[in-house]
Amino acid sequence: MTLLFVTGTSTDVGKTIVTAALAATATAAGRSVAVCKPAQTGVAPGEPGDLATIAQLSGVARTVELARYPEPLAPDTAARRCGAPLLTFDETLSAITELTADVVLVEGAGGLLVRIGEFTLLDLAVKLAAPVVVVTAPGLGTLNHTELTTGALAAAGVECAGLVIGSWPETPDLAMETNRTDLPRVTGVDLVGMIPAGAGTRSPNGFRADAASWFDADWADRYLLV
Repeated sequence: MTLLFVTGTSTDVGKTIVTAALAATATAAGRSVAVCKPAQTGVAPGEPGDLATIAQLSGVARTVELARYPEPLAPDTAARRCGAPLLTFDETLSAITELTADVVLVEGAGGLLVRIGEFTLLDLAVKLAAPVVVVTAPGLGTLNHTELTTGALAAAGVECAGLVIGSWPETPDLAMETNRTDLPRVTGVDLVGMIPAGAGTRSPNGFRADAASWFDADWADRYLLV
């Protein structure tokens, strides 16, 4: 089994669409895939959340959500505000390790150090020795945010599997073009994928047909197809 975590340099950088693209790439190659989103915020009971988006775009049927809170806040804050118990490290760890698939993807909430419950995504990655994909933005500020995130992974002894730009526009500006070159230079981590802006609005068939082309083929072979 391949276990891969997906985090972001901040919120709204494209983690969910990247997770869907990873799932679609592995599924197209004949791999079975399961996706876990430990905590979903900003969505009411019964409404579709990030896992519904991932399932629709990628075709993955096995998804697991452990907690849901209505306010769009960090999960631990949202839990406290609605009087819900915090997710525990042990229950989340058990839910992930019990998933049976060739590829298991775990999408975090916000950035690497956001409290999902009594713990962070980094805590889970350390315990499971799982590599982490970092989803980043293309524009100004991304070099600092990305280097901070990859530095935290390195300090904890966790492998950064690669950087993925979560939304690459059709007409990038100068900062974006230079950042595409500078991100690997300042972090020491390869840029292994770029998701076109608006990819999440494509039809499921179109999304699945194109997803593999958004990642470096050798990288995908190593992390998704082995």
